[in-house]
Amino acid sequence: MQLLERIVHPELICLDVPQERVHRRRAARGIVLDGEEILLLYTRRYNDFSFPGGGVDDHEELLEGLHRELAEETGASGVEVVSPYGWVEEFRPHYKPQYDLMHMNSYFYHCRADRRLGETRLEAYERDNGMEPRWVRLDEAIDHNRGVMAAREASMGLSIHRETRMLEHVARHLLPMAATAG
Repeated sequence: MQLLERIVHPELICLDVPQERVHRRRAARGIVLDGEEILLLYTRRYNDFSFPGGGVDDHEELLEGLHRELAEETGASGVEVVSPYGWVEEFRPHYKPQYDLMHMNSYFYHCRADRRLGETRLEAYERDNGMEPRWVRLDEAIDHNRGVMAAREASMGLSIHRETRMLEHVARHLLPMAATAG
């Protein structure tokens, strides 16, 4: 799988931290397209759109984690991985006091899924944050997230930079290919 981007969050002060102060995480994320619409998660607390998916447990394979996360967060059924898309390496501040830095590798997969979504199985913090799956036009999601970043909304989350850059990448590279293949 190809490295698509290396992101250092703008609020990060230093990458040179002791290894025991770095939290390492792997994540699997789905790019689920249907025409010009994409299945995303809207989170009310952060007022942003993000890709469904998340952390993969140490014992899980990436695709196993991807299927689990898509089912939990979106209720999607009929999920089919079309192809690996690429990965993003990200460095950002960590919110837990025992860490200074989060080093996350997010692996993105181009997927298909049934349009109709079933029941989600969100974790308590996801429900509390107002997370909900939505089919949305790709360009509208990009414009929305860009607006949140431009306004520097106080509620803005740390992942919006990664998510917006990947939405832009999908719009430039994957959407035109998917349109000609479909």
